[in-house]
Parts: sequence; structure tokens; C-alpha cells
Amino acid sequence: MLHATSELEFSNEKNTEDTSQLASLAPSGDASPSEKNSPGLPEKTGYPDSVYVMAANIFQGIRFEKSPEQVLIKYGNEPLRSLPESEDEALQRSSYELAFNALKFQDILETMLIDSYILPSTTIPDHLSSLIIVMLYDFQERKFQARLFSDNEEPIAEVQEVENLLNSFKTKLAAALARCRIKHDALSIYHILPETVRNQELRASTLPLYAWINTCKISPEEVFYSLKKKGYNKVTSVLHIDDKVYAVDQHCYDVLIFPSHLKNDLLNIDLFKEYKLIFQDKSRSLAVHSVRALLNMDDDILMVNTGSWYTVAHMSVLTNNNTSKIFVCGVKSQAKDPDLKNLFTKMGCKNIQILHETFLNTEPKDHRLQKVKVILLLPHCSGLGVSNPVEFILNEHEDTGLLKDFSQGGTSEDKLHILAQQQYEQLTHAMKFTKAQAVVYCTCSVYPEENEAVVKKALEFQDLGIKVQPYRLSPPVLPLCSLKEIHLSTDKFFRMEPSGITNGCFLSVLTRERDPSETVSVRDVLARAAAKGLLDGIELGKSSKREKKKKKSKISLPKTPTSDNSGIQTKIAEFLNRETNANANRSETLTTKTSLPQKKATSAASSSQVRKPGKPAANPLVPTFMKNTAHPRPYERQTNFIRPRPEDRVIALKPIEIVLPPVMLPSSSPHGIKSQIPTQHFYYHWVGPKTGYFPSPSITRRGEKPKENLPSFPFRRPRPWL
Repeated sequence: MLHATSELEFSNEKNTEDTSQLASLAPSGDASPSEKNSPGLPEKTGYPDSVYVMAANIFQGIRFEKSPEQVLIKYGNEPLRSLPESEDEALQRSSYELAFNALKFQDILETMLIDSYILPSTTIPDHLSSLIIVMLYDFQERKFQARLFSDNEEPIAEVQEVENLLNSFKTKLAAALARCRIKHDALSIYHILPETVRNQELRASTLPLYAWINTCKISPEEVFYSLKKKGYNKVTSVLHIDDKVYAVDQHCYDVLIFPSHLKNDLLNIDLFKEYKLIFQDKSRSLAVHSVRALLNMDDDILMVNTGSWYTVAHMSVLTNNNTSKIFVCGVKSQAKDPDLKNLFTKMGCKNIQILHETFLNTEPKDHRLQKVKVILLLPHCSGLGVSNPVEFILNEHEDTGLLKDFSQGGTSEDKLHILAQQQYEQLTHAMKFTKAQAVVYCTCSVYPEENEAVVKKALEFQDLGIKVQPYRLSPPVLPLCSLKEIHLSTDKFFRMEPSGITNGCFLSVLTRERDPSETVSVRDVLARAAAKGLLDGIELGKSSKREKKKKKSKISLPKTPTSDNSGIQTKIAEFLNRETNANANRSETLTTKTSLPQKKATSAASSSQVRKPGKPAANPLVPTFMKNTAHPRPYERQTNFIRPRPEDRVIALKPIEIVLPPVMLPSSSPHGIKSQIPTQHFYYHWVGPKTGYFPSPSITRRGEKPKENLPSFPFRRPRPWL
């Protein structure tokens, strides 16, 4: 029979060997988050003392409180004394991961402490219980091996005390862990977790990395060239590829996708160090791209509950070429303003304005927000569509209390009801901004209570008393890249289910028609462009209604140019007056002659009026606005011998009135017909069916008469340069 101590030591050695073997056989989803994110790295050697203290304080605030009859360990209410909060993101992430993992295994870790007789055999202050739990989790993750110390690390007394205690009980702790696995019939403690939590961790271990390009600092082509120099090859898909590759996202043209195992390598290249590439969850990129698709050049944006400041920066980058401003609600502390301005300056963002009041306290009639046309609402949600809860909490600045729900794989009904009510209040408040024309609502949740139910309820009970157009549900403005996405978007909602390539996402676009009183005419748009200097050298003409009215009334006299006409219009008017006077003088010299040539020319002009605008007129030397002159000719009353149909006259007058200047017909007849021929003989000869020179309007309009049979005049007066 083995001695108790020897038996425990043997159990410790056997348990360590079994743990090592089982860890190698366990699927990737059963590995710890640190092992999943760092494949191929040496075994963990522990954390700095400051990380343990921060993790203990986080765990103290999120731990599960049990009823008095179920309490195994008493936790104090006082937080541990810690060093000033570190701004190192890596240390913060490690602290949250350690606290979250300890929370998932709180029951098992407490059982190990009782089963190994650490408690109540030792007198440990209650305020150190949280520190013992988080350090015990890390201790079993290291397979009960000693922690390596750093020379430049400042030791913390409480951490040293707890570590010495755990090292003295490591044999009993290993035996307690083995008994716990046997009791649950599990290969490892990760198999004791709920299936939803295990699937979540499995997705987190393989989920690709998404990064958007900061086009304020670098172009996509330069990014591709730089990545190629670093050995990264562009592919169409990064799934099941272990090489250094990347792909371009199908929904967002400025988002790149990398395999998950490349994160540590990517963080060390200049593209990420210099804020030229920024890691962020794809759902946030989908939200800002939806807003961008709804914007005009000078529309402002209001962002609510932005979470990560990288979302604000991405929105700023997408509107860099516009005159838009981005207003951000909910920054409670003004002490963060210098840091935020410094961050935005490094990223090249210039059009961001921070509002320190909460969104519900922001007045819709605030004078600063009168040009806001699109509101981006990213409400606090359960986040049960994301695979990495710690990244979600850190990046979106959510309440750490949500880690409780993540550790159980679901959200309680009470908590879900509270979140849905908050989301409904924010959405209805966004719909009160009368100047806004669209609201983009986006969550990372998979619960309909937070998604479709909130949107439909807000649309149903929206305030219709104010004099604005009501909101309506609009189809997604993002491209649908697969049959599954099309199927999920049949009810006008954009959905992405959690999978091995992306987190869950819900996106809804609410739009309304513009107020008819705010409708801008084409002339107003041109006037605004001219005021901004965008139409230099281009003159704005008359409105289309006046042009149509002028074309319809062909017998109206030409108006005298007003004093506010431009110089070129004055020159045109003077030229027309000179030509009119000259034409009148010539007509007086022809009064002693017969009107045969003039009639024949006028008939040719009438024939040319009924041709299609795309074909040249038969006799362009006789313009139509000769009839509008103030000096009528003696033969003018005979021009109505054949009257063209109204629709033909309208078609013909378009090119002739605008293009051709008034020019007199030469005195000679095209066929040598003398002026002494009787007028009656001319009419008979002109309408004869065998002449073929002047087809009827209907034949000309159908294009059945060859153009070469029309009469031509070799002597043309050159047109003046206008």
C-alpha cells in the first residue's frame, strides 16, 4: 500500500501525464483561449502579477452569487489594491480572458479548493478568494508547473502569498481535478462546459480576422503591394489555408480577410502599427458601409453607442471626400477628449465632433444636428452572435456583466427584456429627428426580441402627428453574395448567422420620403453648384418650362433682351436685329417681281419642318423664326397653302429655331424658273405627284424618300460665329 503522500505524488504525476495526453487528443475547441490564439507556441509560463490582480477584481464583479445554503467559499466585498490601470491592450485582454475563464469554471474551481482541503484548513482572508480562483485556473492550465518570473516585474505581496499556497497543495489539487473529470466522465474540464459555450469557443479558434483599409493614409493598391513584399498572397478564400494569404471581402470593398493564426505576425508589421490596417469585426464594417450608401455629399451623420472608436474612424474614412460631419453621442467624460483627438489625428480623421450628452438627452432640434440625414444606431445588445466575448466587451465598451451570459451560453429572459426595452427607446428617439431621412439599426445578437421585434414595434407605434413623412422598412443596401443571404433577406432585413467565417449580425435600414417642401429642383441644384464655383464658365439657361412654352407658341414675337442678360445674349439679339432689317430691305426690292421663287423656297422650308430632328433639313437657309419678324413680306400670306400637322411642326421647330440664323434666299431659282410664270401654274406644278421634289410630311417622316432627290442650293451665305 502506498503512503498517503506517495500516493498523492503518484496521482499528481499520473494526472499530469494524463492531462498532457488528453490535451493533445482534445479538439481545438477544447483548448483554452490562449492556446487557440497561439498555435505552435511554447506552453504557458504564467502572467505578470498585475494581470492576476486585475483579473481578480474583474471576477469579483461578475462572479455568480449563490444562495446561503449553497455557498462553498466566501468572497469579500473589497477589491484588491492594484497598480495604476495599465493602458497596454495586451495586458487588459489577458486580464479579461483570465477572469472570464475562471467564471466559466467557477463551480469546478471551488470544488477543487474544498476537495483538496485548502479550505477551510487554511485561514485566507475573504478578499483574497477571487485572487485564489483566477490563479488556480491558470495553475491547472500550466499543468501545475511553476511560473517563470521576469526580472523587470514588480512583485505584489498578495500574489506571492497565494502562489506559495497553491504550490504547496499542487498534488492534492491535481488529484481533485482528476476526480472531477471522472465524476463528469469528461476527457478534460472543457467537456464539462455547456455545448453552446464549447461551440462558441470552437468558432473563436478558427474565425478569420477582418481588417479595413485606412484610405486616408494608404490606397488599397499600396496595401496589396506591401503585403506581397511581406510574403502574403491574395486568394479568393482563406478557409482551410495555413499559408500567409489574404482575401478581399465580398460585402465591403475596403475590408481584407486573414486566417486566424496570422494575428501575432500581422500585429508586428508596419501596416497595423501605423493605423493603415485596423482589425475590427465585420459587423461594424457592414454598418458603416450601409450608412455610406445612403449619404449625399453634404449630409451629416449621428452615431449612437459606437462602442469601438475604430467604428467612428471607419465612418470618417468613408466620408473623407465629402463635406459631411460625424457627430458621436455618449462620451460621458471629457477627460478622454485629448486621447480621442490624438487617436483620430494618427488615423487621419478630421470630420468628427464629440457630443458629451447621452443620446436620449440629445434634443432632435439641436442646431448642431440640423443637417443630420442618417443616424447609425448600434445599441447595447446581448452579443450572443459573437464568438469571442472578451473581444466584444473590450472593443464595444459593453457592460462586463454580459460575461455571465456568455459563460452560460445564453441570456436570461429578464435581461433580454431590459435590453429590448432600451433598444426600443433609442430607436423611437432616433425617429424623432425630423431632418433625418434614414436610420441604420445594427446588432450582434441572434435573438429576434432584440432585432425584428424592436424594429417592427418602432414602425408600428411611430409618431405620425408631426408633419414629416413616416418611416418604412427598406431593403438592404449591401450586396447579397449568396443564395442563403438572399433567403435570409426576403423580409428586408439583412442577417448573417454565426458560422466558422463570421460572427452573427442583424442590420435594418429605415427610410422615409423627403418632405415635399424640401424638394430641390434641377435649377436649384445648378444654382448651388454655381455658388460653390463648380460651374465656372458655364451659363445657366432658362428653365425647362419656359423653353417648352416658347416652343409651343411659335407666333410670339421675340422678346427684347433685358438689362440683366449676359454679354453673349446681347450680341445674339443685336445680330438678329441686323439680319431682320437687312431681310426687310431685300424684300422691298422684290415687290415688283412675282412671288414664285419665294413660294417655292417657303414650300421647301415647310417640307423640311416635318423631318426627324436627327436628319438635316432640305433647305436650311430658310429658318422658321423668319415668320416671327416684325417686318412681314408681301408673299407671307401664301405660306399656308399646305399646312403640316401639329406634331410634325413641333418636331421640326426644335433644331431649326435654335440652331439656324436668319438668312435670305438667293434671288435665282434652283431650276431656272423665271418670275414671269403665272402663279396658278406654279401651284399646279408644285403639288403634282410626278415632280418628286417636295414629298408630303407623312412620307418624309417615315423616311421613304431618298435625301439626294431633295433640292439643294449651291450658293449659301456663311453662318456668323456666335
